Amino acid sequence: MEKLKKFLVEDWVVTILSIPLLIIAGCATLLPKNALKIPSDLLNAEAWINVGALFLIALILLYIGNRLLSRPLRGLLRSFIVVFAVSMLAQLTAKVGFIKAWGFEAVFFSVIFGLIIRNVFYIPDWLKPAIQGEFFIKIGVVCLGATILFRDFLAAGSLALIQGCVVVFCVWMFAFFLSKRMGVDERSAMTLSSGLSICGVSACITAAGVANTDGKKLSYIVSVVLIVVVPMIYIMPYLAKLVVPLLTDDITIQQEIAGAWIGGTVDTTSGVGAASALYSDEANKIAMIVKATQNVLIGVVAFFIALYLSSKSAGDGKLHRPSLKIVWEKFPKFVLGFVLASAVFSLLQSCEIFPDFASKKLAETAMAKNFSGFFFSLAFVCIGMDTRLKDIVSKENRNILYTFIGAQIFNIIFTFFVAWLLFGIVKPSLGL
Repeated sequence: MEKLKKFLVEDWVVTILSIPLLIIAGCATLLPKNALKIPSDLLNAEAWINVGALFLIALILLYIGNRLLSRPLRGLLRSFIVVFAVSMLAQLTAKVGFIKAWGFEAVFFSVIFGLIIRNVFYIPDWLKPAIQGEFFIKIGVVCLGATILFRDFLAAGSLALIQGCVVVFCVWMFAFFLSKRMGVDERSAMTLSSGLSICGVSACITAAGVANTDGKKLSYIVSVVLIVVVPMIYIMPYLAKLVVPLLTDDITIQQEIAGAWIGGTVDTTSGVGAASALYSDEANKIAMIVKATQNVLIGVVAFFIALYLSSKSAGDGKLHRPSLKIVWEKFPKFVLGFVLASAVFSLLQSCEIFPDFASKKLAETAMAKNFSGFFFSLAFVCIGMDTRLKDIVSKENRNILYTFIGAQIFNIIFTFFVAWLLFGIVKPSLGL
């Protein structure tokens, strides 16, 4: 019984509870085409069926999780109905045409609506039982792992992979040390650095889960990411058209440099798609490949963050060589779920077990991404409901904003030189 209790902690519980979701995602091709898809409106029966199914799935997981974690069950249903309704409103808002075109994701509106409820109205006691942001975030992270396939590394190509690794490492380190110099706490610095250097919101959430970043600071960092990406969508193609033609007269090389530059600097995947499409179709292809390469590095960065934090477990703030036992004790177990989900789905795809294994976009990973986004939205509603506006405008949060802008400027300059070196010099000289 004592050994069993070691597994009745949130990290293990959410990992176990994610398994049914991954099984459902793995059977996506056996389900109706739009099953469990978050609708863009509620004007037909299919949309309401999907909403009802998602509600039941999340509610069941929440009840089981609370039961296993010995948390109170009383009032959970009434509280969750409100959290779910606000989350669904955020999801529907993000799917409105002109809002979607601007690149704002559902989590942004989840935070905004949660903040409005907390700060304009108030949070009554009966609403508190389902406000469990970390619980929902960790389930979302495990599901996110299933969207990252090993084939993405191979498809990216050697130059895109090199650029991804170099840019992520150098930009992450620069952003981290700049954050520390600006007085940002270490865990928030890790979250900011991951979001800026890898892929925006998903990287922020994953890093925050591993580093145990304060939820209020996470919501602020995510908001900064989503706000900054809007002008970046228009600034980057403009800069590329202005600067890249000065480097070479070859149109093909120009498009590849521009695509690699945009793909490495715009923080969200949807933003990369929109920005690179404003330059050219060929630039769009290169940009999406580069971004995909950076996306698959989420797990690698999360692992090293966990390893670093476990090496400081002595409590004196100094680095120590951690024993395997300490690493295991301190390592966030839901990250193992993330890695295992990626490995299992990659294996099923490569072994041609998924019926659509050859497709560029798998139905299985699409459904896993849908689950991930759904639980992230629930999480950020909870974070918004748990955050006071005066906490957001604190001096440290202003430093986070200044740090992000400074690190983004470095990212633009550094990534430009890397893209030019690899796609403007190395690739043509090797005849690739």
